[in-house]
Amino acid sequence: MTYAPRGPKRPVNMTLSEDLVRDARMLTTNLSDTVERLLADYVAAEQSKLAGKERRIDETIRLLNEHEAAQGAWGEEYCNL
Repeated sequence: MTYAPRGPKRPVNMTLSEDLVRDARMLTTNLSDTVERLLADYVAAEQSKLAGKERRIDETIRLLNEHEAAQGAWGEEYCNL
């Protein structure tokens, strides 16, 4: 995802706790900007976690393929096909 802070905006509908919104408005002058920054941070963190998981999967597959190339398939000696 490419996040452009000054990119085009569009209105979205959200359902949030009235108490939470009231408290947040006392802490920030621009609730939309604050939510956008928090959401961007969340998206970046989740994408990073997913990328890390993909890298671990790719590394596991690579190691398994190397092992099979060097040692043969696991249980190969027991298969009579």
